[in-house]
Amino acid sequence: MLEVTALAAARGDRVLFADLGFTVGAGELLQVTGRNGSGKTTLLRVLARLARAEAGDIRWRGQPIAALGDDYFAELCYLGHAPAIKDDLSAEENLAVAAGIAGLALDRAQARAALAEVGLAGREQLPGRVLSQGQRRRVALAQLYLGERALWLLDEPLAALDADACAAFVARLGRHLHRGGAAVVATHQPIEPAPRAADGSGHPAQVRALELGDRR
Repeated sequence: MLEVTALAAARGDRVLFADLGFTVGAGELLQVTGRNGSGKTTLLRVLARLARAEAGDIRWRGQPIAALGDDYFAELCYLGHAPAIKDDLSAEENLAVAAGIAGLALDRAQARAALAEVGLAGREQLPGRVLSQGQRRRVALAQLYLGERALWLLDEPLAALDADACAAFVARLGRHLHRGGAAVVATHQPIEPAPRAADGSGHPAQVRALELGDRR
């Protein structure tokens, strides 16, 4: 599904990574690890077409992502390191804004159902300014319950989450993989989704690791 060849990126005069190559197929999770500053966030932003690579090729379903345009974004769910929650909007309104940016139709019932899935039932109307860091993260993760986008690019999705929220995220990620989705996740914490769906159906989940070196 996703194929990366000879990819390179830099920050200023410092090379973060070079000649990087990997593939992520249906049912596969690629965990990206490395020290702070090693390029994990930059890699995800390059894959999401939010940052420019210095060199290399990125293909989705065999086609260069630059040529796919909106067709690529329609299959993509990118969640950055910061939850990107607006303080003056409620949890429900923040989710609606995120859905609109992604081009997803979202009614109030769907928004409330997604927020309930991440443990925010009864808090849908709270403004972002009063939400804890963990709750803000949950609002962002509620996007994973909207539609079935094939490729997830997630930057530290477990940050600020308690044990229950971490377990819920891992379960949701497992369902995504079992349905044939793919994911690239930057994380300091190991993530181990169930290798098979509870009923044994669907794709087996496969987990691979990519460690980026700090080139300072």
